[in-house]
Amino acid sequence: MMRLDALVSSLGGELVGDGSINVGRVATLDQAGEGDLSFVANPKYLAQLKSSRAAAVIVGRKARDAVTDRPRIVADDPYLYFARVARLFNPPPAVAGGVHLLAAVSCTVPASVAIGAGAVVEEGVVLGEGVSIGAGAYIGREVCIGANTRIAPRTTIYDGCLIGTDCIIHAGAVIGSDGFGFAREREGSWVKIPQVGRVVIGNDVEIGANTTIDRGALDDTVIGNGVKIDNQIQIGHNVRIGDYTAIAGCVGIAGSTRIGARCMIGGQAGIIGHLTIADDVVISAGTLVTKSIRQPGVYTANLPVQGHGDWVKNFAHLRHLDALVDRIRALEQRLDNQAKS
Repeated sequence: MMRLDALVSSLGGELVGDGSINVGRVATLDQAGEGDLSFVANPKYLAQLKSSRAAAVIVGRKARDAVTDRPRIVADDPYLYFARVARLFNPPPAVAGGVHLLAAVSCTVPASVAIGAGAVVEEGVVLGEGVSIGAGAYIGREVCIGANTRIAPRTTIYDGCLIGTDCIIHAGAVIGSDGFGFAREREGSWVKIPQVGRVVIGNDVEIGANTTIDRGALDDTVIGNGVKIDNQIQIGHNVRIGDYTAIAGCVGIAGSTRIGARCMIGGQAGIIGHLTIADDVVISAGTLVTKSIRQPGVYTANLPVQGHGDWVKNFAHLRHLDALVDRIRALEQRLDNQAKS
């Protein structure tokens, strides 16, 4: 538990009301109870404050005096403040150094490193202080992993990859598998192109479960500092992703695409290969990007859901769109000729 005034002293913000109360958990408005700290990030939920049992609440500056008389922390960004409180109350478990008897390790390991049962760490691997490698993970030859990075169970990191400090790689992720590179013979068979690049991952990167990042064909696949990648994402060979970009689940990024810094890519979006995406671009969920985006902004290319009958009728109209355009042009020409005569 932590006093509210001590929390504000540590994280900033403005305290309104009794700072002596203790809070020990963050919770949603409807689930909060005694000793819980809740938050209101969206003004449409302010009405729920009346029925909430939260001991205290985080609100924005516009809601400082208008919504409740209970103790509150006023912050410029309540959701960001909530995230910082949640991290303070829920730190990651400490890494207890040591190599499990059932792990196979072929390199020197610092005493602060933890390696779980069934993990395989090959020759030439360099592990920083405080690294954690989960049960059943595989770390290939000459891999370098920076200090305090956590590798979850059943993760695979292929030979030669570089991973920075303070990263989190979740279970089932595959880093450094071959990119999809083939040349076609005249008769139709395929010749595999050796993928000899690496995957280079910056600091403070999080990679979700079952995500795959392919190694480069010749150059490296590069993931910048602070990038956040969700579950079940495919990143092709030679892709470069700029610092602090966030990518939601089930996105597919084809090879040799360059994505700028601070971008946000919504779930199930697709980006074809050899494109350039500028800094500070937002791509909406489900969007298929088929050409480069050179300017910051929000980009969307999908259809809202509708009833099946409406979709069938609308699609029927789309099938005849070319003919309709021709008819309109012909009608415009006739009107133009009549006006001239």
